[in-house]
Amino acid sequence: MNTYDLITIIGPTASGKTTLACHLAYALDTEIISGDSRQVYRSMDIGTGKDLADYTVNGKQIPYHLIDICEAGEKYNIFEYQHDFHRIYTDLKSKGKTPILCGGSGLYIESVLKGYSLVNVPENKELRKKYEEYSLQELTAILSEYKNLHNTTDVDTAQRAIRAIEIEEYKKQHPLEQNEFPPLNSLIIGVNIDRELRREKISKRLASRLNEGMIEEVQNILNKGVAPEDLIYYGLEYKYVTLYLLKQLSYQEMFSQLEIAIHQFAKRQMTWFRGMEKRGIYIHWLDATLTMETKIKKISELL
Repeated sequence: MNTYDLITIIGPTASGKTTLACHLAYALDTEIISGDSRQVYRSMDIGTGKDLADYTVNGKQIPYHLIDICEAGEKYNIFEYQHDFHRIYTDLKSKGKTPILCGGSGLYIESVLKGYSLVNVPENKELRKKYEEYSLQELTAILSEYKNLHNTTDVDTAQRAIRAIEIEEYKKQHPLEQNEFPPLNSLIIGVNIDRELRREKISKRLASRLNEGMIEEVQNILNKGVAPEDLIYYGLEYKYVTLYLLKQLSYQEMFSQLEIAIHQFAKRQMTWFRGMEKRGIYIHWLDATLTMETKIKKISELL
């Protein structure tokens, strides 16, 4: 195990990566650092799929980090994530542990694996005002004109697309001080789930989450004073359920459009992971249908 700085477990939504990470952490007596861009927010539990019950394995609570560290409505970014990750990573390494990084936000994961240089981009009110009436399609076209195209994996709202343009425009105008971290030597495990099985699991999970109170969760966040547009910014569940609560979508429209959006998101996640491989990151893929015991054994052999 001393060969690796880190163990990373990735996979598309509904692949079972969190459960695997928790069982592996139990076997190795270590801790998990989340690599999910939305699980950082408090009160956003069902919609982001925190599944905190998974962090108890055989009666033992598995310590986790970078979950529930911000208030819903805030705008946490990758620059902050990189700093927070390395603070926790350094602390765990000092205790002699090999942390497990687990998540599905490709750019967040890759930023720490490869030690990307990032700038902390401030809000550009003039730019936001300029593009506020543009459609998502128009904004995506504008974004694609930039040479260094910002990650579009999570850009499924106009607000996020504007933020991506804001980042690119800032980088173009301000080649200022950058934040640098060293790349990490990580064993990277990808959970590979058959497309049809993934689609089946996503659809069942969506119905389950709605029954478990996802609509009430979003309503409670709105009741706390979080602006609807700030929830819509987070995309997927929070976008479509908010639109339903605003009576802009019927329940059936909300369900079907959200279901399609999650399927598309999972596909984009896999596209990102395949892109990581093309960029020189080696991923050991494990079949999602293997038993937990077999998965742990295979990972242990790689260590």
